[in-house]
Amino acid sequence: MRLEELQALSQQTGLWDNPERAQKLMSEKNHLEEALDGYQKMVKSFEDNLEMAELYEKDDDMSAELLADFEKLESEAEKQKLEALLSGEADKNDAYLEIHAGSGGTEAQDWAEMLLRMYVRWAEKHDYKVEYEEETEGDVAGLKSVTIKISGYNAYGWLKSESGVHRLVRISPFDSNARRHTSFASVDVYPVVDDDIDIEINEKDCRIDTYRASGAGGQHINKTDSAVRITHMPTGIVVQSQSQRSQFQNRDAAWKMLKARLYEKELQKRSDEQKEKRDNMGDNGWGYQIRSYVLQPYRLVKDLRTGVETSDDRAVLDGDIDLFLSGYLAYLGQKRVAG
Repeated sequence: MRLEELQALSQQTGLWDNPERAQKLMSEKNHLEEALDGYQKMVKSFEDNLEMAELYEKDDDMSAELLADFEKLESEAEKQKLEALLSGEADKNDAYLEIHAGSGGTEAQDWAEMLLRMYVRWAEKHDYKVEYEEETEGDVAGLKSVTIKISGYNAYGWLKSESGVHRLVRISPFDSNARRHTSFASVDVYPVVDDDIDIEINEKDCRIDTYRASGAGGQHINKTDSAVRITHMPTGIVVQSQSQRSQFQNRDAAWKMLKARLYEKELQKRSDEQKEKRDNMGDNGWGYQIRSYVLQPYRLVKDLRTGVETSDDRAVLDGDIDLFLSGYLAYLGQKRVAG
């Protein structure tokens, strides 16, 4: 049993010699203990309510109260069921999340910044830690690209479904004629790789460039000549880091990100679902839209894979995206059952 293994590891002498590994281990242990405790409480509550239902079968008021309790238990059971689907090889890992503005200049760059705010707010609501790895500001407003690291148990498992193209339709705040515009931005999510996962990278296959950091108003990054970009020539993968104060630190961070990207690429090869996604995206990735955010002429945010939708666009853009994340997990679960 994984929990018993973690409990034994937590008692080992020298556990905190590696603080990062120890924190992840304790986080997984605490999460599993909370999940087990929640399950046991749910079972006891169900048994208690079942006994009460038998005693007060003819009491209408008591029946209404019990019905509400059973509905609450059903909701909790559904939540636990979704959590159980986060059992992939890297689901429990922290996540890197990249956003790139599509064509369209300021419109798309502003949309990229809106998406960044949405994910940061989501992370904050779930007590996840957010760190900025790279941020390139737009020409007039918004962002051309940004990479953040979201740390917390199951961060990658929850966010991996966000990879794809996000489409925005709205009246442009940058158009003096108040015309409706359509903007695109791509999101890419990949897991942070632990040091004990062996990913071989030949330095001869990589081009390393240094440049001056550039971020939105200098708010999140240190503007120096220490930024590092690494291009992995065989795959075309490009990673960059500018959040650290020294070139050495940014180089180390960029290597970790490249390792994570190559690991995620290997995970994709082993996943039929991910393979299908890559085939649909085509060569440049801009053909695969996963979600549409329409603010004009009506209000609707809709996931194009699952059909999950809501008219509360303000809440979604403020980070309330759990209905889409849960909807996609349920969708995957149904696909597995269907074979």
